[in-house]
Amino acid sequence: MSRKIRYGMVGGGRGAFIGGVHRIAAAMDQQIELVCGAFSSDPEKSKASGADLFLPANRCYGTFEEMIKAEKALPADQRMDFISIVTPNHMHFPPAKMALENGFHVLSDKPATFNLVESKELVSIIKKSGLLYGLTHNYTGYPLVKQAREMVASGKLGKIRKVVVEYPQGWLATNLEASGQKQAGWRTDPKQSGAGGCVGDIGTHAENLAEYITGLHIKELAADITSFVEGRQLDDDVNVLLRFDNGAKGVLHSSQISVGEENNLNIRVYGEIGSLEWHQKEPNTMLVKWMDQPMQVFRTANGYLCPAALAAGRTPPAHPEGYLEAFANIYKNFAQHICCLLTNTTPDALVTDYPKIQDGVRGMAFIEAVVASSKANAAWTKLDC
Repeated sequence: MSRKIRYGMVGGGRGAFIGGVHRIAAAMDQQIELVCGAFSSDPEKSKASGADLFLPANRCYGTFEEMIKAEKALPADQRMDFISIVTPNHMHFPPAKMALENGFHVLSDKPATFNLVESKELVSIIKKSGLLYGLTHNYTGYPLVKQAREMVASGKLGKIRKVVVEYPQGWLATNLEASGQKQAGWRTDPKQSGAGGCVGDIGTHAENLAEYITGLHIKELAADITSFVEGRQLDDDVNVLLRFDNGAKGVLHSSQISVGEENNLNIRVYGEIGSLEWHQKEPNTMLVKWMDQPMQVFRTANGYLCPAALAAGRTPPAHPEGYLEAFANIYKNFAQHICCLLTNTTPDALVTDYPKIQDGVRGMAFIEAVVASSKANAAWTKLDC
C-alpha cells in the first residue's frame, strides 16, 4: 500500500469522550487518517467539531446519511475506506447498515446494536456486502490478554473449569445523570442505551473478555441485576452465574455503584493444572499459577511471549503501555485487513485478530439473557445465539 487507510467518523464531536479515544487509537500507528465526519446529531455542532479537527469544510457533514452519500460519490482515490461509529447505542445500527450497503467497511463501538434483533439483521447485511465489520472490545487488544488466550488454547492450563471476571466502577454511585452530565445521561436512558445499563456498558466487556481468553461460549446464565440509585431506569449493579459450553462454571460481576472503584476489570481463569490472573489496573503483568511449582510472573514485550502478544506491544519491557495502545491494536488490525483486501493478499491470523459481528451478537444475546433472567428471579436462561 502506498497510502494510509482513510476513515470517516460518526459521532464523537464536542463534549464526547470516546470519540477522542478512537481518534488517538486510529492515529497511533500512522497507518490511518481521519478524512471526514458527521460528528453530532446537531448539524451545526457536527461541522464545528470537524473544524476543531482541521478537516476541510466540505468533508464535515451535517448527518451520517449525507456523509455516506457524498463520500460514495467521490473518486476512489479520495473517498473514505471505512466508518468509525462512536455514538450512543441506539445509533450504532443505522449508520452501520447504510455504510455497508453503500460499499464501506465498518468499525463500531460496542455493543454492536441497540438490541439482539438488529445485531442478527446486521449479520445478514455484512454477509451480503462482503465487507469487513469490527467491534471495539478494546480490552482484547492488550498484549497479555493475547498471551492468556494462547496459553489456554494450547492447553497449558489443562481443561478450563472456572472463570471469574469482574468489572466494578463507582462513578454512578449517585444520581449523576440528574446533573446533566452527558456520559451518565445517555448510559442510564433506555431509549439510548437499550435494555441494559451497567450490563450493556461494562458487563459486555467482562463477557467478551472471558470468552476471548478461554475460547469458550457462555451457554446459559442466572442473573440478579439491581438499580440501587433511586429513580434510575436501568441497572447499575450486575451479578451473574455462568455455564460454559465445555462444562466450566463462572461468576461475572459488573457494577457502577462500587464506591472507590475506577475501571477495575480483572479476570481469573482456572484449569485442571494451572491458572492465570490479569488486572487491567496493572495490564503489563499477568500471574500464572501451578499446582506443583512456583508462581510465574509474565511481563509485556519480553521474548518468551507468544507472537500475538509480541505483535500487540510497541515499547521495550517496563515502558508502560495500556488502554490507548490496546485500543490502537483493534484499529491497526482492522486497517491491515482492509489493506489486504485492497492489495488482494491473504491476511494472517495476527491481522484478523479483532472482534467481529459474531462477538457483537453474543454480546447482545448476553445483555438480553441477563435482563430476562433477572426478571424471572434469576432463572437459568440460555443465550439466543
